[in-house]
Amino acid sequence: MTTFNGLPAHALLVHFIVILAPLTAVLAIMCALWPAARKRLVWLVFGLALITVVLTPLTTEAGEWLEHQVGRSPLLHAHTELGDTMIYFAVALLVAAALLAALHLRDTRERSVKPIVMWTIAAVVIVASVATAVQVYRIGDSGARATWSGSVGKALP
Repeated sequence: MTTFNGLPAHALLVHFIVILAPLTAVLAIMCALWPAARKRLVWLVFGLALITVVLTPLTTEAGEWLEHQVGRSPLLHAHTELGDTMIYFAVALLVAAALLAALHLRDTRERSVKPIVMWTIAAVVIVASVATAVQVYRIGDSGARATWSGSVGKALP
């Protein structure tokens, strides 16, 4: 996908990632630490993580198309390099969500889960979630710098 209704698709798709990845991360942490939240939200978290994994390569491909249209700069190159790493974070978040779903299924079948297993899963979820949110920020910041470093950025105080 390159354009949508005349706009670069990357500019539209990136907003899904910017919202979905951190939202999924926050909800995953809630599910990891709060069993009542896990009962209600685990499948939503898994679905959002799956959507994020599907949208990430679409967004990066659209971004690479856009990069070829506007020309290459060092800031834009740094942004695209960071953007290419997002799939790893999205997959890590999906794996964390899958672990939460497995924990939930085990709980619903009334099989006891050892505390060490629960805390290990919680640690994996927290690390994957925080890393994903930080990477979304880093990619977004580099994209903003690449976008606004032209004449508009120089006109700002």
